[in-house]
Amino acid sequence: MRILIVSQYFWPENFRINDLVEELSRRGHEVTVLTGRPNYPEGRVFLTYRANPQDYAKLGEVPVIRVPMLARGSSSIQLLLNYLSFAISATVLGMWKLRGRRFDAIFVFQISPITAALPAIALRRLKRAPLLMWVLDLWPDTLEAVGVVRSPRLLGLVGQLVRFVYDRCDRILVQSRAFTNKVAVLARGAERIRYFPGWAESLFIDGDAVPEQAPELAAYANDFKILFAGNIGEAQDFPSILDAVDALRDTPNLRWLIVGDGRAAGQVREEINRRGLQDKIILLGRFPLERMPSFFAGADALLVALRKEPIWSMTIPGKVQSYLAAGKPLLAMLDGEGSRVIEEAGAGLVASAGEGQALAAQVRHLMSLNADDRAAMGRNGTSYGRREFGRQQMVDALESWIAECHATSPRASTTARR
Repeated sequence: MRILIVSQYFWPENFRINDLVEELSRRGHEVTVLTGRPNYPEGRVFLTYRANPQDYAKLGEVPVIRVPMLARGSSSIQLLLNYLSFAISATVLGMWKLRGRRFDAIFVFQISPITAALPAIALRRLKRAPLLMWVLDLWPDTLEAVGVVRSPRLLGLVGQLVRFVYDRCDRILVQSRAFTNKVAVLARGAERIRYFPGWAESLFIDGDAVPEQAPELAAYANDFKILFAGNIGEAQDFPSILDAVDALRDTPNLRWLIVGDGRAAGQVREEINRRGLQDKIILLGRFPLERMPSFFAGADALLVALRKEPIWSMTIPGKVQSYLAAGKPLLAMLDGEGSRVIEEAGAGLVASAGEGQALAAQVRHLMSLNADDRAAMGRNGTSYGRREFGRQQMVDALESWIAECHATSPRASTTARR
C-alpha cells in the first residue's frame, strides 16, 4: 500500500518511528515520510544535516520530504515556535511537495506536540485517504504535568484542539491501555481506539551475537554500572535520581552512567557538581541509536524513571521495551503501567515515582543478589518482551488496521489524483 508518514521527528533523530518506517518498507509498502529538520534533543539543527542535507533525503528506499521549521532551542518560547512552525510549514509546503502523489493511508506519529497532526488532517482531506494516529503523548495532560501550561482556560482550549484532531482520525492507536479512557473522552467513544504499544527496535532483537561492550565503559570495568539511556528532561525526574545517587555515594564500585542528552542536561550537570557527585554519576553524552546495544551489553542494570504525575503513571516509557530486549535487570522509579510491566515480567526491581531513597534501597538489593539471580531477571524480561511487545505481531496488526480503514473508507474508490 502507499502510506504517508507524518512526523515532526524522524531519522537521524532517535525515535521508534524510524524502525516502523523501515519495517513497512521491507514488507513491500510504498512509504513516504513528511517531516522537519532534525534538531532533537539538543534544540539545534544537526551539524551533519546542515552540512549535507541531501544525505538525509532517503532512508533506505523511503523518500523523506523535509520542510523548514524553527529549532526547539532552549526556551519555552522557542519550543512553542518550533511546534507552530512545523504545523504551518508541513501543511502549506507539505501539500505542495506532495502534489501529484496518491496515498492509501496517512499515519501520524504523535508525541508532543498534538499540532503535528494538523498537516496530516489537511492532507487527509486533500488526498482523500484515511488517517491513523499513534498517540504516545496525551494532551493536554502532558502540558499540565510538565508545567508548560497551568491556566485551566488554556488547557481547556488545548483540549478542544485535541478533540478536533481526534474527530478527524479514522483510527486512534494508543501506546498504553491506560490511555484508552482518557482518549475516549475526547474522541467521543472508544470505537476507533486500538491498543498499539511500542517494541524493541530491530537492532536490539535481530541476530544472535552478543554485542561487544562500548569502549566508553572500559574505565568502569570493575564497577557495578547502572545505565540510563535516553532523553534528559523534566519528565525523567533527575532530581529524585540524584537523591538515590547521593544516598549511595559511599557505596564502593558503584557508578551511574547517563547516555543521552536533552533540555534538562545543563541543570542536571550543575546539580551533580553542586552535590559533589562527579565521580559517582557520569554524563557520557548522546550517541547514535546503533551504539545503544553495546552500551546495554556493558551495563549491570538499566534505569528508567518518570516523575510522580497521573499522566506518567499511564505511560509505558519507550525505553522499557528496548531494555527488556537487552536481557539486563531493570531498575525503575515510576508508577502505574510502566511499573506493572516490569513487575509482571519479573524483569527487575521497582521503586515508587519520586522516591529516591526507595530507589537507593532497590539498588542495594540488586547488588546483593548473585549473578545468576540477576541473569534470570534479564531472561525474564527478554521472554516477556517477545511475548507482549513482539515487533512482528505489532506491525502485522498495524497493517490490518490500515487495510481495514482503506477498504471501509468511502474515499477508497475515489482517491484524489493530485
